Amino acid sequence: QVQLVESGGGLVQAGGSLRLSCAGSGRTFSLYNMGWFRQAPGKEREFVAAITWSGTSTDYAPSARGRFTISRDNAKNTLYLQMNRLKPDDTAVYYCTTSRYFSTTAGDYDYWGQGTQVTVSS
Repeated sequence: QVQLVESGGGLVQAGGSLRLSCAGSGRTFSLYNMGWFRQAPGKEREFVAAITWSGTSTDYAPSARGRFTISRDNAKNTLYLQMNRLKPDDTAVYYCTTSRYFSTTAGDYDYWGQGTQVTVSS
């Protein structure tokens, strides 16, 4: 049974930082690409960042590039998202996910975590 469990969300002031973690089990995650998506109230789920199985390549949404950093520790089956200079527009539920593809499209991902809430106050 594949499980992804996100943590690290919370309430932060604009300009602050948070580090999200995603612990995986039930699969050899080192063989899969992984990603972060987010969904704000009333909006569709959107791509944030992706990383290849080896960690050598990454991709970011324009809104995240330069502020967020995706990384992984395959020995710990853990994915991370370091978020700096947070803005109120970053408020959303953040989800981690896995894929055989290195993709920005949610439909290419198979397993999803339950999400962690990030709230940025102005």
